[in-house]
Amino acid sequence: MITMARFGTRDLECAKGFYDGIAPLLGAVRAYDRPGLVAYKSTDSAMLLIGKPFEGEASVGNGNQAGIQAPSRAVVDAVHAKALELGGKCEGKPGIRGDDPNGFYGAYFRDLDGNKLAVFRFGPPDA
Repeated sequence: MITMARFGTRDLECAKGFYDGIAPLLGAVRAYDRPGLVAYKSTDSAMLLIGKPFEGEASVGNGNQAGIQAPSRAVVDAVHAKALELGGKCEGKPGIRGDDPNGFYGAYFRDLDGNKLAVFRFGPPDA
């Protein structure tokens, strides 16, 4: 349903370093890099934009979060670990959420600006 999300940043160059580190793990690449804005795109056309706000300073939305679907639980684990390695903050270690062991497997982190992301996979453990 949702094919694009955007987060504000106070330091675009630092944000690029952070997202450049996790994008390849998810099969995403920079779709474009413009003054004040960078976009990461996956093969399924979903995009994540990171940029300077049109007005004022970037701030974290209270209750805002973007989710990124991963192809496997191993990728969920790798993205979460890479995000923390790059200076992100853990908001929930990788694991099953709920009662179904074959259901939602996710991890949560904040980027360098404090924006919250979830990386997740629905389905049984990786083969």
